[in-house]
Amino acid sequence: MLFEIVHETAYQNAAPASEAYLELRLHPPDTPHQTVLQRRLHLDPSAPTSAFEDYFGNRAEFFSLPSRHQSLLIRNELLVRTHPQPPPAEALGVSVQEARQIFASAGDLVFDYLQPTELIPQSREAHQWARRHLPARLELGPGLLALNHAVFAAFRYESGATDTSTPLETLWTQRRGVCQDFSHILLSVLRSAGLPARYVCGYIETDPPPARSGTPRRRLIGSVATHAWVEVLLPGLHWYALDPTNDKPCDERHVAMSIGRDFRDASPVRGTFKGSSGQRLKVRVQMRRRSERAGTPLAAVTTPS
Repeated sequence: MLFEIVHETAYQNAAPASEAYLELRLHPPDTPHQTVLQRRLHLDPSAPTSAFEDYFGNRAEFFSLPSRHQSLLIRNELLVRTHPQPPPAEALGVSVQEARQIFASAGDLVFDYLQPTELIPQSREAHQWARRHLPARLELGPGLLALNHAVFAAFRYESGATDTSTPLETLWTQRRGVCQDFSHILLSVLRSAGLPARYVCGYIETDPPPARSGTPRRRLIGSVATHAWVEVLLPGLHWYALDPTNDKPCDERHVAMSIGRDFRDASPVRGTFKGSSGQRLKVRVQMRRRSERAGTPLAAVTTPS
């Protein structure tokens, strides 16, 4: 499938900021599941960027605004082709206990994705869910799908119910949140079960897919902003992507942008502003399916990927 993606992040300050320093993770990787065909980054006020690869392998960029500015617009435009993601059937047939034993001796390869973090600490609830939904003899395939569904069923998606600082303990209690929270809950259970797992920030298709005979059109939840899901590592080093907010494995309607242990590692935009404390933030995302015959929508404004 071919998708055109537009991601805008707009900051409006109550009074002009004197300086700003920001990191961006807005350049999706090329993987077996997706190919970045075109990409354009627009900054207003304009500023040069410096590209680097971060600890987790993300394509990242840094820029600074040393002069006074009242607002900042970051506009990221992408043309991405996605590819089918057949599940690794052999790896999904391994039992939970066998997978634990394999990863227990994998050392540095999986260490970061098994550890608790400040945003995803160890918890009694996560250990209880791990014992309940991922018993030792269960095959990974049905176990992971059942766990993904359990998170979807037990938690309610509610925009504005949480923010980036809401503790995981609060989520276990109030049982509502956004895609970031669903992903953090799923990660906490997987790591408690001894299965390496990482946070993924990305995009999902804005509009429901074209109707097919007898198949209802269904819009994915969380499609008007950046989305989040989870990848769990399977034996054979296969990353298996699950979207707990939408109760499904990820497919061609998902485009991954950045990865990390949690939201903080993979945040698409982060940084600091020097000036007054009053600031408004507005984020808008559109991921539209394009016809292969429609040409290249970004051809006039693209920069090489």
